[in-house]
Amino acid sequence: MSFKTFNPFLGLFSIVFLIYIVHKLVFFAFNVNDGSFFYSLEILYLFFFVLSIIIVKVVLIVKEKSFDNVGMSFLLATSIKMIICYLILRPLLQLPKTNSATERINFFILFTVFLAIETVFTIRLVNENQKSTL
Repeated sequence: MSFKTFNPFLGLFSIVFLIYIVHKLVFFAFNVNDGSFFYSLEILYLFFFVLSIIIVKVVLIVKEKSFDNVGMSFLLATSIKMIICYLILRPLLQLPKTNSATERINFFILFTVFLAIETVFTIRLVNENQKSTL
């Protein structure tokens, strides 16, 4: 395997690591105690990172086999990710609101950030191929 094959994954890892550092700094600055969270911050980042790797890999495979289906495969993979995230989030939704409001907000922000990263990757992938065909 060449470096070009690993490049999207290295970029994803570096972006996620940078966001994790910023996230920890924000929690430190606002004295948020993430030790009492149902899911630790590290577990959530690992969970979303693994799902992002899977989505990126699926999109890259579909791009090689049938470029016209990249968008649909991204939507399908994202829909499956949403279902999995709901199943993970369900225990948090059943906790009393006073104890888990910060954790819920944290979960949704992480979901949105990783969704944005995956969307930007897919958009760049589609635009890259369209520029090469023009």
